[in-house]
Amino acid sequence: MTSLAIGQLASAAGVGIDTIRYYERSGLLRPATRSASGYRKYGDSELDRLNFIRRAQHLGFSLSEIGELLNISSRGDIAAMYQAAKVRLDDIDKRIAELHRVRDALSKLMSVCPREGSDDNCPILRALLNKEATS
Repeated sequence: MTSLAIGQLASAAGVGIDTIRYYERSGLLRPATRSASGYRKYGDSELDRLNFIRRAQHLGFSLSEIGELLNISSRGDIAAMYQAAKVRLDDIDKRIAELHRVRDALSKLMSVCPREGSDDNCPILRALLNKEATS
């Protein structure tokens, strides 16, 4: 087993020391054991857990969701892990659909914008001011 100081663990995981302390306070990372001189000592399991947390964050999971994923992982409950991933994917799909809607609306406003003249003729400005925009 590797014995890492907090700075070494932070460097190995690509996070800051304050992040590790925050994860400990929030329960995502078990509190470190202490050396005789009082320094925190971490092992491979904490590094693996930090890497799990970072990968889950890159997939868009919130810290509270990651806490649940860690619990699911510790139980080895594949069905629950799949369901958590499905819920996340459904949320991503909804966000993508909303972004497409926003993109289409903005694109439509830009397509009818004269790009010069008075602000009364600007469909983008009128839409932002909640005035009727031309179609």
